[in-house]
Amino acid sequence: MSEQKPSRRKGSTKAERRAEMTEQILDAAELLFSRHGLYGVTLKDVAKQVGVHHTLMNYYFQDKKALFDAVFARRAVVTSERRMRMLEEYEKSSGGKPAVEGALHAFLDTDLDLYTEGGEGWKNYAALGAQVANTPEWGAELMDQHFDPVVLRLIGLLKQALPDAADADIFWGYHFVTGALMLTLARTGRIDKLSNGLCRSDDYAAVKERMAKFMAAGFLAICRGEWPS
Repeated sequence: MSEQKPSRRKGSTKAERRAEMTEQILDAAELLFSRHGLYGVTLKDVAKQVGVHHTLMNYYFQDKKALFDAVFARRAVVTSERRMRMLEEYEKSSGGKPAVEGALHAFLDTDLDLYTEGGEGWKNYAALGAQVANTPEWGAELMDQHFDPVVLRLIGLLKQALPDAADADIFWGYHFVTGALMLTLARTGRIDKLSNGLCRSDDYAAVKERMAKFMAAGFLAICRGEWPS
């Protein structure tokens, strides 16, 4: 943990300094929340990580939950907008005849690219998102708020691709997809140990190469009865 106070650009305005400090607080909180969860982190912990006195925290955020919500929302809007755009572009390119695997690629690959290319901050956010998705008490509300529109957009494409499928099968299929995605983003290291290092939790490129194809086969199996031979 850094104990040095954050640097300020010479000649920056008060608004710029506030924006810079806000970003530093969000980055530090994101790291800590991703490792210890909402209840395992205090505002004092975040202040120490940033290198400022803890009383400064209340100047920027009303309380810890407000800070947590801000951390979660900051990147949620980025990933949601990117995936929504890719889903719309895929639908247009498909000529109104989307395929299951194509729709899943548009939904999954866009997100995995962010976590691959976005640096450690995005990987921390991925782990945080996995925590939130698996916290019934308050996590479901955050997921609903930030991700329902893009999820329902994917569901719509899957229904186009599988017009004869029961709605329940489509939703169960998505449930299994998001479960696998959240486990991947959590980076637990379990697959590393089970495979003796053959597979790595942070190898998003390997996940991207396989996940959409694997999940598409599952959708076809339960929705069309196309069971593997």
